[in-house]
Amino acid sequence: MTELSLSPVAQQWINVVLIWIGFGTLAGLAASLVFPLRGAGGPYLSIAMGIVGSMIGLLGLSWLFPGRTMNPISPPGFLAAAIGAFVLMVFYHLAGAFLARRHGKEAKKS
Repeated sequence: MTELSLSPVAQQWINVVLIWIGFGTLAGLAASLVFPLRGAGGPYLSIAMGIVGSMIGLLGLSWLFPGRTMNPISPPGFLAAAIGAFVLMVFYHLAGAFLARRHGKEAKKS
């Protein structure tokens, strides 16, 4: 049986993607300890927001400190990722409250 072998570049990209998924999961769970998401999605939504939030947080960190390479697996990287996930969760709650309020006003009109 032949063994599956990938090019070094493909292997590196797979490793980076898996690191981001794992790191984003931890950042999302850390942010959900401070600001838990309830309702549909719950922990899965927290994990997804953690992954996206880690990208946003590290992008913001690299914007604040140009010319420095940002490593997600570091204390400042973890803090930036958790803050990015937290900010996404706050926007999610604000959007949900806005839509619920708007939907409530439309329901009263009919």
